[in-house]
Amino acid sequence: MIMKSAQATCHHNPFSQRQFRRFLAVLILGTILSGCAAVGPNYVPPESKAPDDWHTELEGGLILQPASPEILARWWTTLDDPLLSSLLDRAAQNNLDLRNAMLRVREARARRGISEASRFPTLDGGAAASVRRTSENSGTGKESDIYSIEFDAGWEIDVFGGIRRGIEAADADLGATEADLHDVLVSLLAEVALNYIEARTYQARLEVAQANIRIQTETLTLNRNRFEAGLANELVVQQAQYNLDSTRSQLPALRVGLDGVINRLAVLLGEYPGALHPEIIQPRPIPVAPATIVVGIPLETLRNRPDIKRAERNLAAQTARIGVATADLYPKFRLSGFIGLESFSAGDLFTAGSRTWQVGPGMSWRLFDAGAIRRNIEVQTALQEQALAAYESAMLNALEEVENAMIAFSEEQKHRQSLLSAAEAASRAVTLAQDLYQAGLVDFSDVLDAQRSMLSFQSELARSDGAVTSNLVRLYKALGGGWETVQ
Repeated sequence: MIMKSAQATCHHNPFSQRQFRRFLAVLILGTILSGCAAVGPNYVPPESKAPDDWHTELEGGLILQPASPEILARWWTTLDDPLLSSLLDRAAQNNLDLRNAMLRVREARARRGISEASRFPTLDGGAAASVRRTSENSGTGKESDIYSIEFDAGWEIDVFGGIRRGIEAADADLGATEADLHDVLVSLLAEVALNYIEARTYQARLEVAQANIRIQTETLTLNRNRFEAGLANELVVQQAQYNLDSTRSQLPALRVGLDGVINRLAVLLGEYPGALHPEIIQPRPIPVAPATIVVGIPLETLRNRPDIKRAERNLAAQTARIGVATADLYPKFRLSGFIGLESFSAGDLFTAGSRTWQVGPGMSWRLFDAGAIRRNIEVQTALQEQALAAYESAMLNALEEVENAMIAFSEEQKHRQSLLSAAEAASRAVTLAQDLYQAGLVDFSDVLDAQRSMLSFQSELARSDGAVTSNLVRLYKALGGGWETVQ
């Protein structure tokens, strides 16, 4: 409506050609100035320093080759356990910690949008109607109605780049939050796999204990028969009895441990404790590690790990905040104005004569603040140095975690091999001791010692089977595997 009125009578045009050219010149100048170099340091990613090779001797199937991204992304497929793969996929969909991490990414994206919006002008609209009475001593003493409609616009011209540095910081914060999401996923997948392997380990140890209970029950029955036949004394019966009861006493603790890890798995999958028991309570073998595992080179590991990426993005964000603080040392320029309608009569409000406008540049500059701005620059600089130290620390910790995981994986295989040999020898010793005892060539104490040793070695072997695979999971976690599966 205002535009039509302005076209109808040229003398009512709120902008003369000279005024319009002046306004346009200010607008163009502001656009040019907002593209000037921003104050503060420009971010340069730190150089990733890493040794050319691992310190740990590669044994037990570890190979120094570039890691396959496909295998690293879904490392659990190398264990060839469909149920484990299903649990991991469900955890990635339903885990509550992961959902919170996704929501933090959503928040960071929105905050980045808020920072981006600062680059553009703002426009506010308003309308008012009021009654005013002037003083009889200073005016007419009459009442009058005032009606107005107004649109206010403002635009801060980012001459020194404070706004742009703020956007850089928001971009880096978003990247850090996304890396944190990936880190949560890496930890989640590893924790699910470790709890699943622990459940299978408990089941294997329960089977070992139950197998030994059957053997010891047969021994107790044999000794009772011999005692009743007058071929043995009561001592051997009581020894066989307490040996059997000692083994039975281990079952409750194993069942408690098994139930605990299954309940933990359910919570990790975002389900109630007990929900996974029907799926997992049926015993299955402990997943076996593949024959070869490619560990990649140290520098490749640093690139894959999301915690390193998060530390680097935090450093970038803090570097940008130095520029935001530095920009406060300089004046701020703003282009502002308004256009509206104002009238003493509601009927005349939308006529050409009710138009009012104002446009022009403005400047503000803090001239004295007792050094607060410079102190804030020092604060942001110190925080940047802390972020750099945190980045360097994250790299060292990452390399340490991989080294420890590799040595644990290879050495546990040696431990397992020794236990396997010991368990086989103990099994043969039990058979020999029982035969010799029945032949009257050894005491029953030799049978007891052999049975206790066999139970101990077999239980430790089952524990070591789980430890080998668990250490492989920890190794893949240390290599940064699994985060690429997030959507």
